[in-house]
Amino acid sequence: MKRILAFVLVLALVPLCGMARVYTDSAGRPVELGEKVERVAVTGAMAQMLVFAIAPDRMVGLATRWDDSAGGLLEDKYLELPLLGQLYGGKGDLNLEQLLLADPDLVIDVGEPKEGIREDMDDLQARTGIPFVHIDLSEQDMGNAFVELGTLLGLEEEGGKLAAHCQRVYGLCAGLAASSERPRAVYLLGDKGLNTLARGSYHAGLLDVMFENAAVLPDPSGKGTGDPIDLEMLYRWDPEVILFAPSVYEEVGELAEWQPLSAIRACRDYRAPIGPYNWMGQPPSVQRLMGMLWMGEVLYPGQEAYDLYEEIAAFFRLFWHCELSRETFEELVGCTAA
Repeated sequence: MKRILAFVLVLALVPLCGMARVYTDSAGRPVELGEKVERVAVTGAMAQMLVFAIAPDRMVGLATRWDDSAGGLLEDKYLELPLLGQLYGGKGDLNLEQLLLADPDLVIDVGEPKEGIREDMDDLQARTGIPFVHIDLSEQDMGNAFVELGTLLGLEEEGGKLAAHCQRVYGLCAGLAASSERPRAVYLLGDKGLNTLARGSYHAGLLDVMFENAAVLPDPSGKGTGDPIDLEMLYRWDPEVILFAPSVYEEVGELAEWQPLSAIRACRDYRAPIGPYNWMGQPPSVQRLMGMLWMGEVLYPGQEAYDLYEEIAAFFRLFWHCELSRETFEELVGCTAA
């Protein structure tokens, strides 16, 4: 009888011994986690968008408020999550007090591997007692981040499905651009349309895939706001196509000083779609794959081997967890040409 009771006791203790597991993050840090991660916080907009795609109901807060364009697209319960702040970018206003009140099992950081990332994660983990992990995000291989998230959250099937979709869309659009004559183009943002994402910069990654980026600068900025330029530089580059951030599209196209540009004269200037984020802008996350699909239709009309509405609707279904009507789709992308 004593042996039986001892055996039962050992069996009862086995789950307890297996509760902790170690996950090695992209910064090479071994992080001890609980067996299940049911409550997740994020450190920035990129992490917010990826975690939302794979596990929206595990999120306990937002790093940053969703863009206004998310209203009417995403469910209110996701828009109304408490604001916890972000670690990098913007104000860097991660609120540790609010984070502790949200009581997450894990905090996830996703993005570019910044200098000092190991120290930052270790410090925050020590100060809060909450596990922090970092996952690298490459625009050319967003699928890998979803594979990592699937492993981390015990959602391997969901992560694999999202990863496969990312890889398919990227391959479809990159293949289209590679097999076509690439136009010389620029993407302009900023209050007056005089900032650009220069060739070779971190934030221009997918733009450089889809067109010949005419914005060539000696030391491009790594910031999402891009590099400041002036009209004289634009005159010298004289791109065939200009893609504008939504906020400046209506402001500059009719100004006299823009008229000498070939793209303006040929009516080849376009507004990037927005909803629930700018499809080509900040943050450089999964919504940019929708931007690739849109650029494929705008830059290579008649050559794209896909239906843009069907592709974008599938993206909304998988990544934003909502159905996109054709009417709403037309509102998002319908007014793109001047």
